Amino acid sequence: MTKKIILFALIACCSLPAFAKTYKWVDDKGVTHMGDTIPPEYAGKDRAELNKSGRTVNIKDVLTPDERRAKEAELQKTSAEETAARDLKLHDKSLTDTYSSVQEIELSRTRSLQQVDARINSINSQLKMNGNNLAGLQKDADNRNKMNGKIPVSLQEDIKSAQERNRRLQDDLEKYLTEKSAVNMRYDADKARFRELTGK
Repeated sequence: MTKKIILFALIACCSLPAFAKTYKWVDDKGVTHMGDTIPPEYAGKDRAELNKSGRTVNIKDVLTPDERRAKEAELQKTSAEETAARDLKLHDKSLTDTYSSVQEIELSRTRSLQQVDARINSINSQLKMNGNNLAGLQKDADNRNKMNGKIPVSLQEDIKSAQERNRRLQDDLEKYLTEKSAVNMRYDADKARFRELTGK
């Protein structure tokens, strides 16, 4: 009989509703309030959760917009630093796995520059040919002007086309010259890092 009473008591205790949470918050006037629910207008503000003895068991700090932005910026900075460190580690491994000496890095630089230089030389040749063609077209137009003749539409279009081609070639040349500079800078950095890693 006693065992049954104890069992019923345990079941009754387990079936009782859990103790409702009590919250404490401060309103806009600085007045402290307590209750089992927080008004919607204060849901986004700091609050504390109390146990049944009235002791604080959990504090919810709500960040201000400025604090939130600062925290997000700090997280982004940390993530960027971790990414940079991981990328550097991978790059270092690639360097030491790919090259055994500074001389090998220089050979790789030479091969890379040969490809870029070939494009630069090709563009310079095209620029020279197009320049000669444009000069001839402009000379023809000047001669017609001196004779008070009308410049044909076709000649005007040829001059315009040659000028446009010249601009495109100049843009391409600038692009490959920039690429050549970037290649040299990259290999210079690789050589310096390789020496730092290997002491060679």
